[in-house]
Amino acid sequence: MRHRSRSINSHEDLNIWPAFTDLMSNAFMIINLFLLLAIVKSVFLKSTSENTSEALAKAQKEIKEMRQKFNKSNDELQENRNNIRAKNNEIRKLQEKIENLKSPPLIIIKDSDAFQGLPLKFEAGRADLPEGLRLFINNTLVNQLEDFAKQYPGYVVEIIGHTDGQETVGSDSNLDQILENVAIGNESVSNLKAGSNADLGLIRALAVVKNLQEIQQKTGRLNTLNFRAYSAAQLFLLSGEYAASNRVADPTRRRIEIRFTPPAFEK
Repeated sequence: MRHRSRSINSHEDLNIWPAFTDLMSNAFMIINLFLLLAIVKSVFLKSTSENTSEALAKAQKEIKEMRQKFNKSNDELQENRNNIRAKNNEIRKLQEKIENLKSPPLIIIKDSDAFQGLPLKFEAGRADLPEGLRLFINNTLVNQLEDFAKQYPGYVVEIIGHTDGQETVGSDSNLDQILENVAIGNESVSNLKAGSNADLGLIRALAVVKNLQEIQQKTGRLNTLNFRAYSAAQLFLLSGEYAASNRVADPTRRRIEIRFTPPAFEK
């Protein structure tokens, strides 16, 4: 009985190895499984990382392109703003010119005025420039005309002589004989004799024109301007209305008007 018991125990000791082998096999399989999972995870992470890097690079490229487009659009917008600003300036200047065209300048030199204490009044029936008027033309009027000439390039300067209603007596007119020679400079204005207020207004206007032309020739100033002499005789009041018949002396009506007028074209 003892011998049998020992035999049984010895046989049981020999059966441990298969169990151990199974255990080790299972453990190896588990290790392989974990290793496989680790490999799969690594591959997945690598793939994800590569995809992420590609996506990030693509996004950065798109952002760069969008930024370039934005900068281009911003530059175009700024250029458009500058163009609009330039156009607005052109429109403003054009509007100023239109406004100026509506109301060209008018300079009135009255007999009743004075310059530096000297009267601007013409002697009765004569067209010789008084010293006060000559000084006013040389020191003030020339500067005014130059300023207006910049604003109204190409305009004609009309010099218009106005008289009061007193009758002109004591001489016969010689304008029909020598007026053209005086205008072109072959004779002096002082040689002209007025037979009417229409003559007198024209002679005085021509005297102012000749003085301005002399300044042009001697100094080169006003060289862009053309002057024309006209007479309104006693026809208009300062208001521009027609005057009533009045033969009384009125210094306020005796004047020289200087107007800037756009050149006319025959149609």
